[in-house]
Amino acid sequence: MPKIIDHHKRKVRIAEATWKVIVDEGIEQASVRKIAKAAGLSTGSLRHYFSSQSELLRFSMEMVSERVIERAKAREYSEDISPLEFLTEGVYEVLPVNEERKIEMEVWLAFSAKVLVDSTLRELSNKVYSDMHQGLKNVVLALQSLQYAKDGLDLELEANRLHAIVDGMAMHHLLNPEHFTHDEMIQTLKYHLQSLCK
Repeated sequence: MPKIIDHHKRKVRIAEATWKVIVDEGIEQASVRKIAKAAGLSTGSLRHYFSSQSELLRFSMEMVSERVIERAKAREYSEDISPLEFLTEGVYEVLPVNEERKIEMEVWLAFSAKVLVDSTLRELSNKVYSDMHQGLKNVVLALQSLQYAKDGLDLELEANRLHAIVDGMAMHHLLNPEHFTHDEMIQTLKYHLQSLCK
């Protein structure tokens, strides 16, 4: 009886191999040959799933975004923590607070640089940016809806500021973890969100 191949699982395996090559060697070294080797496949087998490097990168980046969204949607509120703590922990989904998220963020930063020279990736980059921005805007909106937020906050400006802070913290921590530590990243986020509250 022929072996049944789960094609989605194989594509996920290839995407995860792509992440590994990007993190270990950089996105410029993420050739189809190297990714195929990291995934334990032949180059021909990989090309069966992805006809070009751009297509492979696009799928790999979509998977990063989907995983973040799935984690965020799976979160359930518990009365053991305050709504502010719940919202703060929600923002952790897009910060390099553990090894899994660190890998995702490293890959995303590498991808973002690639977007500057590969216009075929621009649409995906814009979509992920928009999704993340809306998620962070929802954090500010929730603070307002729960009547935690100070009166008169400008929702759009605060969403922009939170997005810039999150991106900046992620980059500082990844590039200079000894100067901007994990704990400082967490404390800075908590301080900022608290500063929006009454």
